[in-house]
Order: sequence, then structure tokens, then C-alpha cells
Amino acid sequence: MNPLLIPTIVLAVLVIGFGSLAIWAYLGYNDQKTNVQAKVDVAVADAKKSQSDSDQAKYLEQEKQPYRTFQGPSELGGVSFSYPKTWSVYVDKDGAAGGVYEAYLQPGIVPPLSSQTPYATRVSIGATSYESTLTSYSGLVKSGKLKSTPVTINGQDGTRLDGDFTTKVQGSMVIMKIRDKTLKVFTEAPVFANDYNNAVLSTLKFNP
Repeated sequence: MNPLLIPTIVLAVLVIGFGSLAIWAYLGYNDQKTNVQAKVDVAVADAKKSQSDSDQAKYLEQEKQPYRTFQGPSELGGVSFSYPKTWSVYVDKDGAAGGVYEAYLQPGIVPPLSSQTPYATRVSIGATSYESTLTSYSGLVKSGKLKSTPVTINGQDGTRLDGDFTTKVQGSMVIMKIRDKTLKVFTEAPVFANDYNNAVLSTLKFNP
């Protein structure tokens, strides 16, 4: 037997082994590099989207300024409050001859009342007494669908209802007494809660 045969075989095995290990390491490095890059790309995309969403939200908020002023009939207490200038107002009933006053506010164009679209803000002034109005919601309060809490807004006391008014309407309503009539200021979807609370209710005023 050639005395160099065994060392040659051992050397060949080592070369093959180290070569295989190098190839495995290289493939693992490439795979890891690809995975890391993919994660980096996802993180960058998420960051860009988050920044874009933040910028869009800030832009939309800035577009709402300066607020406009809603002004109801003086004979019905002269109800007034601020609302975003990107909203439109539609008065469906003017309260003439002692009837009900109803106004609807919505971003963009106010949709037809028959569309059953949740409105950003609804204003209603009617002859139904304050007590009777509260009673009409007592069943929903007892069932837990609505939460009732007393409120005072700009010196005027009333009641606030929050929760599910119907299976399709989730929102908030403030009920207050104006002379012999009752005022209801209502938002019909949680998406409008910020504007309802911070613009509409915070500036709500009327002559009691």
C-alpha cells in the first residue's frame, strides 16, 4: 500500500468536509441576510405607513379649522355651538308654528335622511317635556344598552346618554331643557366622538 494513500484520503475527506461546512455557512448567511433584509423592509414600510397615516390625520384635523358656528332660531333658545368647517348643515324642520326643529351636520355633504347614514351631529328641539324624553330612553338604560349620566355644560344642566340606541346606531346624546321644550344634541357613530365632545358640546350654549 502506498504510504501516502491514507493521508491523501484523510486530507480529501477534510477538504470535502470543510468545503461542505463553508457552503452550509454561506447558504445560512445568505438566508439570514435575506430574512433580515425582509424584516428591515417590512419595518421601513410600516414606519412609512405610520408616518403617512399620522400626517394624514394631522392634515384632516387642520382642515377642520377654523370652526364655524351653528346658530339655531332665537325663539327656540338660540342654540349655538362650534363645528368643523369641513361639515355641512341641513335644516330639515325649522320649528315654525311650534313644531319640531331638526338639523343635521355631516362631513362633506349631508346625505338624504332616507339613507339611514349615521350623522356626525343631530340637533332636535321639540315640545316633548324633558322628563318624558328621559322616560322614553329608560328601558334602554335599565337594560344596560345605554349609560345615563348627569352633565353640566356652560352652566346648563342635563343628562347624557351613551351606548347603543338601536342595533345600528351607537353614539351619544345630551338632553337639556329649554323653557317648555327639550333640546337633544346627538352623534350617531363613535368615529365622530372627538368632534362631538371637543367642538360641539364644549361650546354648546343657549338661552334657557
